[in-house]
Amino acid sequence: MDKILIVEDDNSLSQLLEFQLKYAHYDTVITPRGEEAIKLVKEYDYNLIILDLMLLDGSGIDVCKEIRTFSEVPIIMLTAKDSINDKISAFDAGADDYLTKPFEFAELLARIKANTKKSKNSEPKILSHKGITIFLDTYRAERDGVELNLTKKELKILQLLLENKGKVISKEEIINKLWQGFYEENNNIVSVYINYLRNKVDKDFSEKLIENVRGIGYIIR
Repeated sequence: MDKILIVEDDNSLSQLLEFQLKYAHYDTVITPRGEEAIKLVKEYDYNLIILDLMLLDGSGIDVCKEIRTFSEVPIIMLTAKDSINDKISAFDAGADDYLTKPFEFAELLARIKANTKKSKNSEPKILSHKGITIFLDTYRAERDGVELNLTKKELKILQLLLENKGKVISKEEIINKLWQGFYEENNNIVSVYINYLRNKVDKDFSEKLIENVRGIGYIIR
């Protein structure tokens, strides 16, 4: 049985989530505090974390960042904030997914299943092409030996492009692969992340690897 840590300071919501998840055959642990959540993740193995953005003792963003220093457990951010900047901050902190309140439990359950399934799939340890090297076990990337300092989501986009080198990958494909298709087609979050990625992968190098195919998507040849 998969074990889920719920980090939520709204007691009524956390109790409801616990009831619904147990009915869906998940084991759950609840804490309203980020400091306690970090301690629990260090002491016990969880298959996924549901993490509120606003906690009694601080920010869920800070908790996410701290957890990412020692664990790659999937994290779904749960919050009433729905701006593009809030979402980007969460993904840059290492979150795997982002769901805004109010929400339907069926959607949360679908995201839980997608993220836990993805985390269990085995991946190659190293991926390389044209001077780019991705170390998938440590979530690091280099170009010609230079550390790129990518966020987890940036690294995942680069990995997707490299795994499909020579093929144009559309925004919709990126959303379906990395956000499980839960973002609207006109959402510009992919464009934002591609710009971030280019600034790190291509800016200081003469050969530009990430190409924009106008009206279609992106490619590394």
